[in-house]
Amino acid sequence: MSRIGKTPIKLPKNVKIALDDHGAITVEGPKGKLSWTLPPAVTLRLDEEQVTLHRNNDLRATRALHGLSRALVNNMIHGVDEGFRRDLEIQGVGFRAALKGEHLDLSLGYSHPVLFNIPQGIKITVAENTKISIEGIDKHLVGQVAADIRSYYPPEPYKGKGIRYAGEQVRRKEGKTVQ
Repeated sequence: MSRIGKTPIKLPKNVKIALDDHGAITVEGPKGKLSWTLPPAVTLRLDEEQVTLHRNNDLRATRALHGLSRALVNNMIHGVDEGFRRDLEIQGVGFRAALKGEHLDLSLGYSHPVLFNIPQGIKITVAENTKISIEGIDKHLVGQVAADIRSYYPPEPYKGKGIRYAGEQVRRKEGKTVQ
């Protein structure tokens, strides 16, 4: 039995979960609504205050889907209840970010500004021109947006300039020395 898959998920009071005959799950909470379809080999059992997932057989692929399905349903419940957040920091002289309508304007030392289109369901806030906060109910989308923004200028090892996750440690290298 999968250790992750067999763990029950506690259902908060303000979150409603619905399951149809085809395995489509809909989770609705104070922050929004998410839906996903279960794999055919995994079934969901809904009790009063907890959700459990069970698998139909013990094939290797089914065991993997069991743990994955439980993790995704747990992320959906957590997302509509509390939401997810990812913080980025910009380091470098003249590097800054600003919100311009539906776009995030990044000045990263290039000859042109970098405009990032903010996807639907994501809220981005900029503080002090160098701190970016990404919030949303879908964990995958929040992480993907943070990775996309970071990919415009990842931190470089010599001076440490670039966009990094909050709290990320960048291993620095020693530069060239004159003999």
